[in-house]
Amino acid sequence: MGLFGRGEKIKEALQSNTVTMEDSVSTVEAAINTSLVFHEEADFSKQERYVLQFHHQQLSLLKPNQISISEVRLSRFEEDVIIMAFIRNTLDKAVSFELVDLLLLDENGQVLAKKSFDLTEMGELPALSCMPWSFMFEEEDILVESIPDKGWKIAFELKNQESMEHALDLAPIWIEQLSEAQRENLQRLVAGLPKINQGEVNFMGLEATLKENNQLAVTVLVRNGSDKQIKIEKLPLIVEDADGDQVCQGGFSLEDFEVKANTSKPWTFIFPSELVTKKNPDLTSWEIYPTSSKS
Repeated sequence: MGLFGRGEKIKEALQSNTVTMEDSVSTVEAAINTSLVFHEEADFSKQERYVLQFHHQQLSLLKPNQISISEVRLSRFEEDVIIMAFIRNTLDKAVSFELVDLLLLDENGQVLAKKSFDLTEMGELPALSCMPWSFMFEEEDILVESIPDKGWKIAFELKNQESMEHALDLAPIWIEQLSEAQRENLQRLVAGLPKINQGEVNFMGLEATLKENNQLAVTVLVRNGSDKQIKIEKLPLIVEDADGDQVCQGGFSLEDFEVKANTSKPWTFIFPSELVTKKNPDLTSWEIYPTSSKS
């Protein structure tokens, strides 16, 4: 989630959207209301602004240092659902947003729809303020047969990277060529690996084979520990053997090579014979890494 504030910990601010009844009794002096503001390009009629002001007055008070989202109304356009919501800021600084992941939930907490929204156009949300904004969930974002007119709510999707299971990402050609047993073995391997650091991308060697024509085929796992999909177009690699000697070095141009967020993708790189500089390398153990940094 791309939320940026000036010197403030926005992720922590998102952890709670509302003040509970107990909180409102014990910390009533700290409870904060917000001022309703409208985006400079908002095209609301006088009547619509009056209705939004009424809804804003009905909102519960918030604790300091919170970013909150509250639903206003739902409308429909063909198969799409449009949600009008308030985004509220009780930090003492203005905040701005980039990508925000939102969920529509039913009254039992079941996810009805989910989508990532780019809110750069919103600009800054002033300190201690509230701004109405519309979010369109298109047909492909909706996870159920229909969204009810009532009994739903909108919420930020808070992703805990440590609790997310790191998954296997297989290219279509690998799915075709691997047996079910081989795919299951890879899935178990990926699940059993040590956790990758958040935001880290690294390479783990699986198999290195020196072919009869002196080509070296190296199969690796490209591990993506970030919450964003990555795309690799050019990749310079070095292979070292058990003695720590460089076996080969070469650059690869990759077409449409993407690794989904929080996944590992296996891939085989073949170094032609002219790039294999060590004869009879000791491949009982080996490592592979980009030329820019040894990992």
